[in-house]
Amino acid sequence: MSATVSVPRAVAVRWLIFAFLLAFTFAAYMQRTAVSVAAAPMMPALGLSQLQIGWLETSFLVSYTALQFPGGVLGQILGPRIMLTLSGLVAVLATLAMPLLPSVVGGSTLFVALLLAQFVLGAMQAPLFGMVSGTLERWFPSRQWALTQGLTTCGVGLGAAAAPAVIASLMVAVGWRAALSFVALPVVFVIALWWRHGRDTPYAHASVSLEELAELDHGSPLEAPAVSGRRLARLVLDRNLIGLTLSYFAMNVVFYLITFWSFLYLVQARHFSVLQGGFAAAVPLLAGAAGAGAGGFAGSFCMARFGASIGLRIVPLMTLPASGVLLVLSVHAESALGALAGLSLAFGLLEMTEASFWAASMEIGREDAVAAGALLNTGGNLGGIVATPVVAALSGAANWTTPFMAGAACALVSAAMWVMIDPGAADRQEAVLF
Repeated sequence: MSATVSVPRAVAVRWLIFAFLLAFTFAAYMQRTAVSVAAAPMMPALGLSQLQIGWLETSFLVSYTALQFPGGVLGQILGPRIMLTLSGLVAVLATLAMPLLPSVVGGSTLFVALLLAQFVLGAMQAPLFGMVSGTLERWFPSRQWALTQGLTTCGVGLGAAAAPAVIASLMVAVGWRAALSFVALPVVFVIALWWRHGRDTPYAHASVSLEELAELDHGSPLEAPAVSGRRLARLVLDRNLIGLTLSYFAMNVVFYLITFWSFLYLVQARHFSVLQGGFAAAVPLLAGAAGAGAGGFAGSFCMARFGASIGLRIVPLMTLPASGVLLVLSVHAESALGALAGLSLAFGLLEMTEASFWAASMEIGREDAVAAGALLNTGGNLGGIVATPVVAALSGAANWTTPFMAGAACALVSAAMWVMIDPGAADRQEAVLF
């Protein structure tokens, strides 16, 4: 389908595409945080221990992490329209399996089935953020990459923030099984609209004007660039992408600590009720969403003012150390509200860095931004795989201090890595290790 419409539009088509990407990320975090929020009633109802809940989360993270790069490469081949449709539909089925499986099987077989459902959910969500990154690279000029990445992460935060309050409220009203079902089903509507209106590139969308195409940094054929094994090999060996990925690993130890475990921390260590904890756990996640949006604007401003090499480093070098300090203050706060406030500020500052991380991966990857984003997210979720079972074991023994102190140390390590990263596109040839 050729782009023949040249009449200026009040809203560029790329922002419609962005709205779909935002909806997918919002839905993804509603799905992935559902188990941790529903854990309190699930454990006695299904005879599960807190350690087993931790293994359910780990099952998601294992497939989600292991299939980031393969899923990203497959998505780069199939294109975002097909890939997001197929993976989205299967993710809905995997989410529905959680409340439906207890009616079919029980005992140890049920636990294995739940592990498998979480594994499938992780596999289907694995390509998502790489696909988002590659789609933004195709549809938006580079001056808006940090902005759109920040706003995308804001959508992630809103989804994660909505999950505790929405699911907790639904659990009180209709029980945890119905609550998880209600979370899953609306995504089907979004997928249907995406299949109808989404396209892989702006050049393949009939409603994109010539003026909108002229704003892009690159010319392009109707299809996205073909995958090149040689380009991908060079990408994997890029020392800046490796450093970025290691920094993202450390940062995500903190991210998963707060995202997956703040609800249980507030209920068990700070003695909120289940309903109070559902709403209180949304506060750090809302702060994270606001921080992500602010980080997008700040990253775009700094990049425009100082260039990619310096501009994309400024926000992480300022906010990551501050986030670590606030984690230490939070876990030692005397009052529950003081702990919640410190946790929220720490997460808001942490999430300000997301735009810089992802825009840097796009600068490095360019036409292979999907694969670069997939590698970045692989490192990030390895942090989750390392952290999740450790936090589950420590918190199950009523030790919440050690995980938060370790998270503070990881925030400082992540910041230190940015000193050695040059995300600028210039002299990329010299950035390869071998």
